[in-house]
Amino acid sequence: MVSVEKIQKSYGKKTVLRDITMQAGPGECIGILGGNGSGKSTLLQILAGVTRPDGGKFLYEGKSLFGDSARRAAAVGYVPQGTPLIEELSAKDNLRLWYTPEAMEASLSGGVLALLGIGDFLKTRVLHMSGGMKKRLAIGCAVAHNPPILLLDEPSAALDLPCKERIAEYLLAYKAAGGTVLLATHDLQEVELCDSLYILKDGYQQAFEYDGDVQKLTGSLKA
Repeated sequence: MVSVEKIQKSYGKKTVLRDITMQAGPGECIGILGGNGSGKSTLLQILAGVTRPDGGKFLYEGKSLFGDSARRAAAVGYVPQGTPLIEELSAKDNLRLWYTPEAMEASLSGGVLALLGIGDFLKTRVLHMSGGMKKRLAIGCAVAHNPPILLLDEPSAALDLPCKERIAEYLLAYKAAGGTVLLATHDLQEVELCDSLYILKDGYQQAFEYDGDVQKLTGSLKA
């Protein structure tokens, strides 16, 4: 079980997150919705260890992931909005920073990297890649150590439909294998992958039940 409990964060007089609390079990995905500046990225940065919270807990199997960088590194894979890749290197050389040669070969043959289609552009340097290629490569690097928790910040934003489909297929496979996903998104296809949804606004969270009514969802984000 993954538990986020009463996460708080302020910048000066501006409170970004107020007691954010949510839980998910193996094979479940939490969708985090909200407008620009609502705190979605800040929340994921806190859980990934990039930003310090002002309060709260992040637990996996009842044990804290705050204050234990080794445990968090083993448990969490994080893909931010930007792509933290080395631009001058090829896809294969970026992967070498995360995978042993044997593990990379196995994954390209029938694992995560194959599912993400990374074998199609192994020799391409990152600076010559499309946005979709970069995002798929970033996910492939983030899950090299098979983390049970995956944090994704708008993974398919501005991507074409084939790339979105590749990422959606991977997320379904990751969930089916028992992984837990916390996903900040604006994408309806990704919303439909989520088992629970929360809207962030003015620092607060609100649970939301998506029934396919896009206008209702849009209205809730504006309200």
